[in-house]
Order: sequence, then C-alpha cells, then structure tokens
Amino acid sequence: MSLLRRVTFPVLVASMLCAMFLSIPLQGQDQTAPKADLFGGYQWLSPGGKVPIIGTANPVQGQNLPDLSRGFGFAFGYNFHPLFAVEADYGGDWRTGYNGFNIQTFSVGPRFTARTENMNYFVHALAGLNQLNTPFVGNHSGVGAILGGGMDLKVMKYLSIRLLEADYQWARQNFASRVPPDQPDLRRSSFSGVRLRSGLVLNLGVGGPEVPPSAACSAQPTEVMVGEPITLTATPSNFNPKHTVTYSWTTTGGKLTAKDGTASVDTNGIAGGSYTATAHIRDPRAKNNNEATCTANFAVKEPPKNPPTMSCSVNPTSVQAGQSATMTCDCKSPDSVPVNVSGWNASGGTVTGSGSSATVNTAGTAPGAINVTATCTDSRGLTVSSSAQLTVTQPQPSKEFQQLEARLGLGHSIYFPTAQPTPQKPDGGLLPSQQKTLLALATDFANYLKAKPDAHLILEGHADPRGSAAFNQALSERRVNRAKSFLVENGVSADHIDVKAMGAQHNLTPDEVRSSVEQNPDLTPGERQRILRNMRTIILASNRRVDITLSTTGQTSVKQFPFNAADSLSLIGGREVKGAPAKKTTRKPRTKKPATTQ
Repeated sequence: MSLLRRVTFPVLVASMLCAMFLSIPLQGQDQTAPKADLFGGYQWLSPGGKVPIIGTANPVQGQNLPDLSRGFGFAFGYNFHPLFAVEADYGGDWRTGYNGFNIQTFSVGPRFTARTENMNYFVHALAGLNQLNTPFVGNHSGVGAILGGGMDLKVMKYLSIRLLEADYQWARQNFASRVPPDQPDLRRSSFSGVRLRSGLVLNLGVGGPEVPPSAACSAQPTEVMVGEPITLTATPSNFNPKHTVTYSWTTTGGKLTAKDGTASVDTNGIAGGSYTATAHIRDPRAKNNNEATCTANFAVKEPPKNPPTMSCSVNPTSVQAGQSATMTCDCKSPDSVPVNVSGWNASGGTVTGSGSSATVNTAGTAPGAINVTATCTDSRGLTVSSSAQLTVTQPQPSKEFQQLEARLGLGHSIYFPTAQPTPQKPDGGLLPSQQKTLLALATDFANYLKAKPDAHLILEGHADPRGSAAFNQALSERRVNRAKSFLVENGVSADHIDVKAMGAQHNLTPDEVRSSVEQNPDLTPGERQRILRNMRTIILASNRRVDITLSTTGQTSVKQFPFNAADSLSLIGGREVKGAPAKKTTRKPRTKKPATTQ
C-alpha cells in the first residue's frame, strides 16, 4: 500500500495541476498581484518512510512513520511578477501518538501563479532542509524537496482562503552512524509522502484604491450639414476586461441608432445648432464602481448664406506726392445676389469713388504707404472688405532746388572782430562782408522753406581762448544772437533758427587752421607761406566766428577764414598779413591786449 501511494500520489498531483492550468485561458488571467503574500494554516502530512528502532533487539528494526495530523504550515511569497514569485515555506507538527514523531521542513523555491477574477491557481517546486525527530534516533536533518500546488479563493482585496494545497514531499535521511552496514535500507532512508494544507492568505502591498471606471465619447465628424449622418463612438476604461459591459445611448437631436459602443445619428429634419450625445456604460457583474458616462458634442449647420468675395487693386501702385491713382474693386456673390461697393476709405490723402472704382489723391501726403479700403455689401446684408496699398514717393527736386540745397548744405561761417559785439552794443560787430554772406544765406533759405517747410538753420557761436570762460560764453552768445537777429531782420522766421553758444569750446586746433590754409585754392604759394608765418593771429581770428549749417543735411560749415573777406584787416585784429587779399594799411606798433578782449 505504501509503495502504491508513493507512486500514485505524485502522478495524481501533477495531473491535477496540469489540468488546472490548462483549463485557464491566457486572456482570462488577472495580471494584477500584491507585492507579497503570507499563508498560515493547517497541515496534514503522511511522510511515507521508515526510521530505525534502536534498542536491545538485534538486528535493528525499521518502523514506518505514522501520518501526522496535528500539523501547521506557513509560507511567504514575494511576487516579482504577477505570474512569478519566490516562496519561503515552513511546515511543522506537534508530537503525536505514543512514539512522539515530529517532522519540520524549511524550504524555498519558485512559484508560478495563474490569477483569475475570483481564484488564484499556483504550483511550486521547493527545496531545503528536512528535520526528523523520533524517540529512537533523536533529531536528524537531511535534504528535502516539495512539489505541488493549490488554489486560493479571493474573499476581499487583502484576504484569500486557501481551499486546498496538495504537495508531494520527499526527504533523504542518513542514519549510518546508528545502523549497522548489513542494513543499508535503514542506514540511508528515503521518505516520499503526501502533504495537504488549508488556511488563510494575507495579500500585502496590494496598492492604492481601485481606479473608478471611465469612458470617452467622440463624434465623427463634429460638424455636418442638415441631413448628413454623425457616427458616435464610446470607449470604456478601467472596467473588468473579463466582463461584458452594456451600453445605452441618448441624444438631444436627431434620430439615434445604437449598437454597443457605436451609434449613428440621422440629422434629417433637425434645425441647425449644437447637440449632445450621451453614452451610459454599465458592468452588470460588478457590485461597485460599475458605471461610467461620457458625452460627445456635434454641430448641425443649415445651408449657408455665403458672403460676397472681393479683391481690389490700385494703378499705378506707386506715385509721387501730389499725384493721383485709381483703385478698382471686383465684388461677386457666390449665391448670385446683387452686390454694391461703397465705404471708400484711405489712410492718407483723399479718396472719392462710385461703383467699383475710386480715385486716390495724394496731395499733401507724406511719402510712405497708403492703405485704401472699400466694403462690398450684398442684398442680404452680408459684407466683405478688401484693401490695396499705394506707395507715395518724394517728388524729384528740380535742378534749381538741388543747386539751392547744395549751397545751403555746404554751410557758412561768419567772423567777428575781437570782443565784438559788446554788451553795450549787442547789435554791432557784424562787418559788411559778413552781412553780405548772411543776406545771401537768408535769400536761399527763404526759397528752401517753400519746398521743405520743416527745415532749420543751426547757428553755433565761438570765441577765441584769450578770455575767461564766463567772458567767452557771454561773447559767443552775443555773436550767435546777433547773427540770428540779422537773419530774422531779413525774412527768416525765428522758429526756423536754432542757436548754440560754445564759448571757447570746440575751437579749431592749429593743425586744423593750418590744413585749411594749405588747402585754400584762392592763395598763391607765396601768399600761403606768408600767412603761415602769422599762424597765431590767423588761429585767433578763425575762432571768432558763428558756424551756420542746414539741419536737413548735417554737414559742417565751410569756414572761409578772415583773410578771404574784403574787410579781413578788421577781422584779424587790425594786423595786416602780407599776401592776404586785403587792403594794405600802414603797420602800427603791436601792443599787448588784455586777456578779456578777443
């Protein structure tokens, strides 16, 4: 009977486990698993082997191990994967019967688990230590192995019931130190038996709360004309994939035809507007979190009223300021209703139009781009606007104007005698030759303002460095104010004159004066040499001046030094420079002038 059990039970266990796992379809498996699980429960063990009885009898006799019905077992499994785990197992027994037999097993090995919605099926193959305790041979430890499996019924999230665990248990014990060599079967005994278990399983680290089911709805297309169909789709999420869910559809407009997760809407006969379709999804087998709802919006449009279309062009696209251009607009209605073009408007100049064309007048317009816009309206009140751009350029100046601007652009400098004008006579000091220069400048500038009314003259007064800073500043102010007043007296508006008094700042350097003398085309080589020998006098005279420039050009003035003037003798301080084009006078003894007169 013992041999039959040893052979039959492993085959029976293996067949049961294979049938169990093959009966679970792969797609029906629940792929969620706790981090770990802990089993504790009752154990029944039939060891199925003999131990030697050591006593006075000779030879030593063998004793069959009895069934151990007062057992208990524990197992801890760590799940690396929903299907695979490493399991540590302990099995023990209280001493039973008059012989007091006891077997403890300490095993570890892999476990494979197939998980379904309500049941978990597992097989494991464990190896470890088998400890035997008998009153005849005491405690003996040997190697052991366990092969089997079982099934757990899910009760709740954290608790399962192990309905049955059936294992084939094998062990090898060595009694060679207590048994004579003539009894080899007892010296090294093998045990192969049956282990049955049942108990509770705690599921550890199951995770957070269940994600409630949800659904997403879509409409395709989202906008149709009246009479065109809409296709609706509902996609559920987080429902149990092994359950069949039910769908119910509603809509705020149109005729609905539904089949499970899809539906269609017939929009014939409904008014234009926005509508909503709703899908209700339910899992009849689930007790909690078994419903989800989603919506999809769609729009139905009535036959459109197309607004008119219009394009505009301007000819020519570029004109000089003061010239005119023609703008033409082409307006049409896609629905073939009457249209009218009006509402002409321009960002510059003036525009007058009738029908589909208008004239743009650029008189008084600054150079740049002008946007011209018109509006087209159909008989139903639908409108459209269109625009075109006209570029206005600066008129080309005449040759006379170019020559005038060239003269003004060169700039001029006028010169004053030493310390002139004085505080007592602020209107003095302007010699005839310098007045002649200013008169010509005033005439040219008055003509220039007719074409460029925003132009300005910039007057910058200077003094030579022989006086104090305060004296030089006041003197340069009197000089520049005298030049300005003379221009105003001769027709130039004061609003077009800007003045600056520089004192002795920014005076011409000796090198600058020398360079100007050397480049003066009106001097002969001999005259130039004689002037250069009197550079101190020339430098001082060259800085008693007012520079006049035209604001629109930004060029520096042309400095025509005192010896170029008809009254140069007065301008250079009363000293004649031989070779200069000035009237010869009797040379007087040179006297040193005070530093405050220049």
